[in-house]
Amino acid sequence: MEVPRRLGAACGLAAPLVFVGGWAALGATAPGYEPLEDAISSLAREGAPTRAAMTTCFVVFGLLLPVWAPVLARRLAVPALVPVVALAGVATLAVAALPLTRGGGQPQDAAHAAAALTGYVAMALTPLLAARGLRGRGRTASLLVAAVCALALAGSVVTGSGGLQRLGLTVVDAWHVVLAAAVLRAPRP
Repeated sequence: MEVPRRLGAACGLAAPLVFVGGWAALGATAPGYEPLEDAISSLAREGAPTRAAMTTCFVVFGLLLPVWAPVLARRLAVPALVPVVALAGVATLAVAALPLTRGGGQPQDAAHAAAALTGYVAMALTPLLAARGLRGRGRTASLLVAAVCALALAGSVVTGSGGLQRLGLTVVDAWHVVLAAAVLRAPRP
């Protein structure tokens, strides 16, 4: 079954807005939480007062992004986007299902890290692959988003920086919002 253009684009708009809005609001209000130092997943850590709300944001993102995937792929004529964008969503669902433990260092924490890393790779690959279906400044911007996303997320893995994590995810999430809004505004094919 083909996902309707407007439904897919609405999901492509809503998924990042819920995710980024969630961690921004929760991170700004959680006691003792430092958004530039602490990972987003700390907001959903076992025992965290923000766990339910942040987990909900992960789940919404994880469910909506795969609905957007085929619409984005059709719009840009890049079929490889479907599995990559869907993987980013599924990896986010795994992050939600495997929250960080209270004390850390458990097998669940390692599985959480593997799911997050999988999501990071898929998120960085998305604008890189999409560049094939864009022209001019759109292609250049997409390649720049891919580079910033990849470098920032790699830096966050190496340093544990919440600020780099947010930079990497925000640029690619903003990229999704811009493309989804363009698909919503576009006349019917």
